[in-house]
Amino acid sequence: MVSRNLFKAGVWISPGALFFLGIISVNGQEIKQKKDTLREKDIDEVVVVAYGKAKKTSYTGSVATISSEKINNRPVTNITKALEGQVAGLQAVSASGQPGATATIRIRGIGSISASSNPLFVVDGIPFDGNINSISPNDIESISVLKDATASSLYGSRGANGVIIVTTKSGKKGESRINFNISQGFSSRAVKDYEQVTTDQYFQLYWEAMRNGYKSGQVSAQQAAQMATDNLVNNLGINPYGSNYAKPVGTDGKLLPGARPLWNDDWRDILQRVASRNQVDLDFSGGNEKGNYFFSLGYLDDKGIAIGSGFTKYSTRLKINNEVKKWLTVGANLSYTNSLQEAPPSSDSRTDNIINAARVIPSFYPYYERNPDGSYKLDANGNTIYDFGKYRPTSALQNQNAAATLPLDKNENREDNFSGKGYLDFTFLPELKFKSSFSIDLVNYNGHYYSNPLLGEGSEIGGSVTKTNSRTLSYTTSNILTYDKKFNQHHFNILAGQEFYHYEYQTISGSRSQFSLPYYYEPDAAALLGGFSGNSDKLGLLSFLGKAEYDFNNTYFISGSVRSDGSSRFSPQNRWGTFWSVGGSWKASNEQFIKNLNFFNQLTLRASYGGQGNDKLSTYYAYQSLYAFYNNLGEGGTVASRLPTPDLKWETNLNLNVGLEFAILKNRVKGNVEYFQRQSKDLLFDRPLAPSLGFSGYSANIGELKNTGFEFSLFTTPIKTDDFQWDVDVNVTTLKNRITKLPKGPIVTGTKLLQVRGSVYDFFIPEWVGVDPSNGAPLWKYVYQDANGNTVEGTTSEYAKATKTLQGSSLPKFSGGITTNITYKDFDLSALLTFSVGGKILDTDYTMLMSNGSNAGRAWSAEMLNRWTPENPNTDVPALSTTTNNWTSTSSRFLYSGTYARLKNVSIGYTLPSDYFGRLGLKKFRIYLQAENLLTFYKHKGMDPEQAIDGTTYYRYPAMRTITFGLQATL
Repeated sequence: MVSRNLFKAGVWISPGALFFLGIISVNGQEIKQKKDTLREKDIDEVVVVAYGKAKKTSYTGSVATISSEKINNRPVTNITKALEGQVAGLQAVSASGQPGATATIRIRGIGSISASSNPLFVVDGIPFDGNINSISPNDIESISVLKDATASSLYGSRGANGVIIVTTKSGKKGESRINFNISQGFSSRAVKDYEQVTTDQYFQLYWEAMRNGYKSGQVSAQQAAQMATDNLVNNLGINPYGSNYAKPVGTDGKLLPGARPLWNDDWRDILQRVASRNQVDLDFSGGNEKGNYFFSLGYLDDKGIAIGSGFTKYSTRLKINNEVKKWLTVGANLSYTNSLQEAPPSSDSRTDNIINAARVIPSFYPYYERNPDGSYKLDANGNTIYDFGKYRPTSALQNQNAAATLPLDKNENREDNFSGKGYLDFTFLPELKFKSSFSIDLVNYNGHYYSNPLLGEGSEIGGSVTKTNSRTLSYTTSNILTYDKKFNQHHFNILAGQEFYHYEYQTISGSRSQFSLPYYYEPDAAALLGGFSGNSDKLGLLSFLGKAEYDFNNTYFISGSVRSDGSSRFSPQNRWGTFWSVGGSWKASNEQFIKNLNFFNQLTLRASYGGQGNDKLSTYYAYQSLYAFYNNLGEGGTVASRLPTPDLKWETNLNLNVGLEFAILKNRVKGNVEYFQRQSKDLLFDRPLAPSLGFSGYSANIGELKNTGFEFSLFTTPIKTDDFQWDVDVNVTTLKNRITKLPKGPIVTGTKLLQVRGSVYDFFIPEWVGVDPSNGAPLWKYVYQDANGNTVEGTTSEYAKATKTLQGSSLPKFSGGITTNITYKDFDLSALLTFSVGGKILDTDYTMLMSNGSNAGRAWSAEMLNRWTPENPNTDVPALSTTTNNWTSTSSRFLYSGTYARLKNVSIGYTLPSDYFGRLGLKKFRIYLQAENLLTFYKHKGMDPEQAIDGTTYYRYPAMRTITFGLQATL
């Protein structure tokens, strides 16, 4: 059976300075207030936690909440991209700007190496298996992030990497309401692409590369210069200077007087665009003493900056809660989303990558065919003709023109997401309740990839088509009994329950080629069968759980929980894992001696410890002996592909959390400081075997990993008057990731080295030394043993001899966000600045523009103007030559600082006075203007600093700057 794996640093100081000014203004001047207990509601807010709710000040676990106001109006297609900088301890990285793409989320570091480190999403109390981009931000009431063992252990193995609980909106008691929100805007690149040389500079630089390449003992410098002048146009395949300048660069390496390019076609102008974004949301809600309802409709059309890319979504949700009897409440929550993602290749080194294609073709190669005088060639109908560059060198994407082919091709991902939840809530006694829930998530995916037979690479095989369909079905049943009783100063809350989770996945894929007619893109229209495949998987998880909480006098709190999970991923003898947590907190501000200080409005100490498991392996059948099937001249063949590992067991996460929460200055300043330690044991690694045994290795539980850090959160209101309020919130997280145990020494995986006392993302690459000032050759460091056995360091110009050494980690030292909100009468202004300090990024995209001259026709970075010459010997760009020197190979030369700050969101709005619209029945009418990814502050220009967590660029879709104008109305 074959299994399938399903800043600049000063930038962020200024808001902090404003904060301190605000504190001064609080302490140093009289401010007229509406209330003295500012943010008192937030101090004792009710937060959504595992299988219920709790008061934040009395909860023993670590939980953070994001309100609907911080999510609903963000111009994002996926709610994961609205989480960055909002919560301490949560790292959300949007490596791809493709509309509809999901951000990578890590909570308190990296919990595993081989297994998944993704958090669990829970929607309205039930684990969610649908696509997270199917949830409309406008439907969200709040998001809770559960970070420690006490908060997430009740979800057992599913919550080993943290839990994100999404609570959707419900109707409220009172009259019915209708909310309408419409916005329109446009998107462009958030970060300007790498600066490139001009046509004039390119021709002179390439002449220099050719001359240096011709130089040898048999060819003099004068002869080499003449050869470069004679062959320049022929090597590049084009002469943008016209027939009057057949040899545009003279033997002195300079352009001939009067030579001017007849065109300048920047491919980024035709392959990228200013894109539109349109969104409409409508919801109806209401409620009474017996129940409530909420119904929403949503539409989103988010075009991408790359032509042929975009994301369109239609969504609807119906949520009903009703008290049928005094002892019985029932509810249902149904949602459906239909989406279409148009996603041309944009995340790898393929030659048809739309992002890379726009970057690597120089502007002297036209995108429409040109006459020698620079005018356009026209077809019989007088239309311009796309230039596919058959004359271009291979490095300049010969025979390709994405502007011509993409409108004829298809790169579509269609999804139907259905989610249904229902529950029965029985009240046997005021203190004894039982809730039975059922949830189902169904995702149907269809991928359609079509290459047309008329133009481009597809024309060589008569066009091709691949269709993929997958169906994911999961359901969860849970039965929870709770007992909540208060005896004088004693309060008990006990929970016991059972849960069952079932998951099944199936996929089928086929491809064909050789279309007999154009404009037919279904497989039936193609003649030649290329391939056909399909498989399916199932997974089951049975769980039993319990929790007990006690508090005395609303001051002393203790809690404990236990959950036992049985996973079908493991063999029967190792199937069950038991996970637990203990926690306690002391609300010191309720003590009389603290009250007598007359300083703290809130002071709570809390601590917790617990263990959780991780079963998210790369295969569902890791403990079994697996086989692969092959076609052997028309006969079926079976080959063993995996050794059985029946002893394989759960990864274990041990989480420690210690925190202090406080509020002072009449609740104007409140904050939270937490220390966490997250230790992962029994990590899954592939233990190597001798190749003679026929297997490269087998999976085993070996290795340990530890994440430690501090979280700081500060929420302040420096100023509040009758008409004016200013809030400033800051959160910062430090993180230290260390491997504490490994099998058989260090392990090299690509550009990373795994070793004890190192992180999971330590770069292990050759160290760049610089350029030899005597000859312009690149230099790398190498280490060798001399005749006496001593270790000697030296330099080499041969990349193959360079020694790999540790060059730092991609993980930041600390990260966070600063939020400010200002309201003045009917005006409101908010802004979010996110930042990341430390860590490194290996920019392999940039190396595409840094060839020494061996890739004829490939675009060049403006940095190449600083290449080595006899007149410029002190530089870190080697001499140009058509002979390769491998200097763009992976090394620390292309390792850049990951420190950056980004003005993630700015919003300004005006709510019209109700007098203007009262006659129309409007309760609220607000107009607003907002921007996403407005400004980015970083050092290495051209690279988007918000990259994948492993710190390596991979020709990904860049982040988009989106500016929208909208209006909100409430009836």
